[in-house]
Amino acid sequence: MVKFYENTFSYDYQWPAVTLAYFLRYPNPYSTHVVSTDTLHTRIDPTTGNLHITRLHLKRGKLPASVARFIPKIKESYILEKSVVDTRLQTLSTETRNLDWDGVLSVVENQVYSPAGADRTDVKTVVRFESKLGSARRHAEEGTERRGWLGGWGAGSVQRSIELVGRSRMRDGLNRSREGMKIVLEQLRERGFVGVVKEQQQGGWERWRKVWRGEGKVEEA
Repeated sequence: MVKFYENTFSYDYQWPAVTLAYFLRYPNPYSTHVVSTDTLHTRIDPTTGNLHITRLHLKRGKLPASVARFIPKIKESYILEKSVVDTRLQTLSTETRNLDWDGVLSVVENQVYSPAGADRTDVKTVVRFESKLGSARRHAEEGTERRGWLGGWGAGSVQRSIELVGRSRMRDGLNRSREGMKIVLEQLRERGFVGVVKEQQQGGWERWRKVWRGEGKVEEA
């Protein structure tokens, strides 16, 4: 069973600023679960002139108790992000997907950032959720008596529960992501690109890095 979540949101900034903020969005006070970000590959398509960027994010967190009892505890997860910047059409297209535990819950998020007027940028988000937990066992045991927790609870029920929890957490995560982007956009407007990068690299946002290391808290505005 597959579930989808769709949403459209607007930033009151021009597309170039929002595109830049997307690649500078970590760290921010709303991304304390992001441990690290690494750029794996960049290239410019010689035919289209589009910029292709592949990055890997390491995120840390725990599952809700309602789901954690059914599967091993997940503390960290790698997220693969692929982005395409088309400066001619002024679109930023992104795809992120989890690399760990995709058999438990596969989450693929696609976003398109595009101008919507002189000083506004629209973001369309489509997220696909799919849980395959128990599928192989269900097929293997077809026509036989099922035993154990999965048989008693029902593979389909477990899958639906995991997908619903994933959808709820994704919705909350998108809200936090927007607030974090707004902070980065404000910093870009006040300090400029060089100022923001310098602040990130030289410790101006060290209080946020401390949260990553578990040494303190940042109050969410």
